[in-house]
Amino acid sequence: MNKKIKILIFFLIVGVAAVLRLWQLGQIPPSPDWDEAALGYNAYSIMTTGKDEYGKLFPVILQSFDDYKPALYAYLVIPFIKLIGLNTLAVRLPSAIFGIIAVISTYFLTKELFFGKKGEYLALLSAFLLAISPWHLQFSRIGFEAQVGLSLNLLAVLFLLKGLKKYYYLLFSAFFASLSIYVYQSEKVYLPILLLSLVIIFWREIGKIPKRWLASSVVVGIVLVAPMLLSIISNQDSLLRAKGVSVFSDQTQFLKQNAQKYEYDIESKDYLGIILDNRRFEYVKAITAGYIAHFDLNWLFINGDIERHHAPFMGLLYLFELPLILIGMYQLVYGKFSKKTKLTIFAIFLIAPIPASITSGVPHAVRTINFLPTFQIFTAIGILALISFVLNIKSQIFNIKIAKILIVSYFLFAIFNFTYYINQYFVQQNYYFSQNWQYGYKQAIDYIKPIAGRFDKIIVTNERPLDQSYIFFLFYLKYDPEQYQKSGGTVSGGFREEHSGFANYTFRPIDWEKDKNLSNTLFIGRPDDFPEGNKTIKKINYLDGSGAIVIVQN
Repeated sequence: MNKKIKILIFFLIVGVAAVLRLWQLGQIPPSPDWDEAALGYNAYSIMTTGKDEYGKLFPVILQSFDDYKPALYAYLVIPFIKLIGLNTLAVRLPSAIFGIIAVISTYFLTKELFFGKKGEYLALLSAFLLAISPWHLQFSRIGFEAQVGLSLNLLAVLFLLKGLKKYYYLLFSAFFASLSIYVYQSEKVYLPILLLSLVIIFWREIGKIPKRWLASSVVVGIVLVAPMLLSIISNQDSLLRAKGVSVFSDQTQFLKQNAQKYEYDIESKDYLGIILDNRRFEYVKAITAGYIAHFDLNWLFINGDIERHHAPFMGLLYLFELPLILIGMYQLVYGKFSKKTKLTIFAIFLIAPIPASITSGVPHAVRTINFLPTFQIFTAIGILALISFVLNIKSQIFNIKIAKILIVSYFLFAIFNFTYYINQYFVQQNYYFSQNWQYGYKQAIDYIKPIAGRFDKIIVTNERPLDQSYIFFLFYLKYDPEQYQKSGGTVSGGFREEHSGFANYTFRPIDWEKDKNLSNTLFIGRPDDFPEGNKTIKKINYLDGSGAIVIVQN
């Protein structure tokens, strides 16, 4: 392939990745969810006051809804708020940009793993497949931290491999690996296991690296990771979210059921049951089942998991990729590829589900996004292998013309699969999933903003699906963070009883039988919160026409 053509194709792929990630970024999905709103407002708060919504000065970890999420993403949002203001686009831009970086990193990482002309083809194909990947595109277009973590991990691995030849690259690897743990919780489990595996795979090459470069890389890593470690040590609540979703947690339904079974076994003297229902044995079963769940073809190709993690009626991968992935995996195992290349790709692939397997709610697309781009690399290998196989068929019955027809037919199916996905994501998603994206807050706030000062009190429900409603009002009103902090700010669990809001806004469940007697009050709630005959001044529907938010004047 001509060098100029390769460069042109590469930039076309990057262009496709950019268009798919940036086009109507602020409108599709139709609304920020509460995590995006929280990241945006906390970034705004840190930018203007140096403190988050809880009044913590330059936090390493955001307490946000008692999730205690790493804070790096919020800091990445700050420059965009400076440029274009506090809005949905600003919150999502870091993820979109890092999504494009992931596509570029995939190209160079694949080139590093595979050599020669074949390696160039695989690199271009893998990058293109990631550029159009439903899984990757889904999380590149929303302010979810996991996708940024994936991009940093790819850069860490890329520079580690390059550092085996040019040692100064190891410093970059340590830098990106360290940053990754400041983005998403799963990286604290995934990255150490991955790096340990890579050290084992490339042990001989690492042994030849001068000690001063290894020591320098370790020092860079320790210095950068130290603030996170100190933050975890000094605040035990920082792992609250991880404990809450862990299968080891007493809070999970899993352990409650296990305890009941174990007690029954003891009472009935069922000795086999006592062994099998032992908590440690149950942990092993739960973790194993959680791990295996991530290889469920139905999850990967048909349904996905929760609605915010995939397009309507789509899985995380294209159907046309399934046979190619299987062919690619077979070829990678038995083909003439470097043993270290094989081990590296399968290490990434097999380690990716580990962080999610020890949590509840599996399979989980966010916690396993580090699967990417292994599926795309398998698919790229499968494409080259299939083309080579078909073009080398010499049978009179199955001649080259038939082979070409088959390739064209498969190509047309792939195009159909892609265009169907584009329609589902960019057209149908807003209609089907607007409720899941907590649509309606902006429309409600835009309506009440000009009239809010006329009322003594504005009561907003905080019950599902409008829970955590306070953060949307802070976000869309761009409420002054300094003023908010002076009034008490957010505290653990939401608000104190004596501090249940800000300005004339109060956030609590609406009890109409009691609240109907309040005078000069505006209510914002669910359609079911109000009986017929009330003074409704505005109704806001989800994009499928069903009722979302009702504004009632009393």
